Amino acid sequence: MLKKFCKGENILSSLFNVRLNVALTFNAKPESQSCLPDRQAFPEIVPPNSNLDSFQQEKSMDTYAEWDTWETINAVKGAIEHFHNCTLVEADYTAFEKLKEVNPQIVFNIAEGFNGASREAQIPSMLDMLNIPYTGSDPLTLAICLDKARTKEILSYYKIPNSRFVVVDSPERAKDIDLRYPLIVKPVSEGSSKGIFSSSFVKDKAALINEAERILAEYNQAALVEEFLPGREFTVAILGNGSNAEVLPVIEINFNDFPNDFIPIYSYEAKWILDTKENPLDVFTCPARIDKGLEAKIKDTALRTYSALRCRDWSRIDIRLDGNNVPNIIEVNPLPGILPNPEENSCFPKAARSAGLNYDDMINKVLYVAAKRHKLL
Repeated sequence: MLKKFCKGENILSSLFNVRLNVALTFNAKPESQSCLPDRQAFPEIVPPNSNLDSFQQEKSMDTYAEWDTWETINAVKGAIEHFHNCTLVEADYTAFEKLKEVNPQIVFNIAEGFNGASREAQIPSMLDMLNIPYTGSDPLTLAICLDKARTKEILSYYKIPNSRFVVVDSPERAKDIDLRYPLIVKPVSEGSSKGIFSSSFVKDKAALINEAERILAEYNQAALVEEFLPGREFTVAILGNGSNAEVLPVIEINFNDFPNDFIPIYSYEAKWILDTKENPLDVFTCPARIDKGLEAKIKDTALRTYSALRCRDWSRIDIRLDGNNVPNIIEVNPLPGILPNPEENSCFPKAARSAGLNYDDMINKVLYVAAKRHKLL
């Protein structure tokens, strides 16, 4: 199937035998709103994970990391418009009424949502109520995958390797943990490396308690504490459904270009501060330089995870090897990041380009597999 999408617009247009009315649902980063003075997403900008009773919490540097820039939003819209009509619907307080009014045949959903641990499920839940088809996973899968602990519990049930972990919901709980150091400490319900800094790598109880207290206070949610996996790190992009789900070329994340004082993890600092469009890190190798045996194990682990969590249409799955070179799941991302600029490091588009799909092809293939699943084609 991938080869069919590598031959350009004529092949894609033949697959889309109808011109669809598509809505694109999204959340825009506040800093990208400044170029659009007549627009604002909310009466006041609401942090994506406002778990407190009021919005008096101090915003951290990574508050809006999950939301998209207008560059990305417009790139997705432009890709869709090669073959279809596309209407923008911002995932704000008026989204439900807008979706009722627009009444699209299908929605291309990249909205990360706001408020609470199930925020990524908000737009799909509205769409289910309105009986409007959409791309990507359903509300249950989106909510589970954002809760890293629930994800790991399901993976463990299916005997899919992942590191030993504990959920810390109070400072006292951090004092009594039976795990092997070093550990990684992260918020239990965040994406885009939010809350993961060099300090998240802890080697003793004092550092663990400090990190747990930081997450409890700053993110108002429990901390996920995991045994650190010492091996190589990979990310796997998957497109499609069921037996037709395809693994794009595996990406390896390299840490050789990191400063000496940085821990070898793709933290928020690495992803959003060190690794910029102006000064990109040489951090990704795609396809990964691995032997066929390891490649097969990584792909099998990723596909089993995709199936166990009932992901649909597309996802990105992060994997790291343990001390025995066994692939372990780090995280599952059913709403993967899709920065359009090839000069910026964005895993899903990078894997797609390696498979012969340009950005527009990638977006339209996601739309195609979703429309086919909904029997719109």
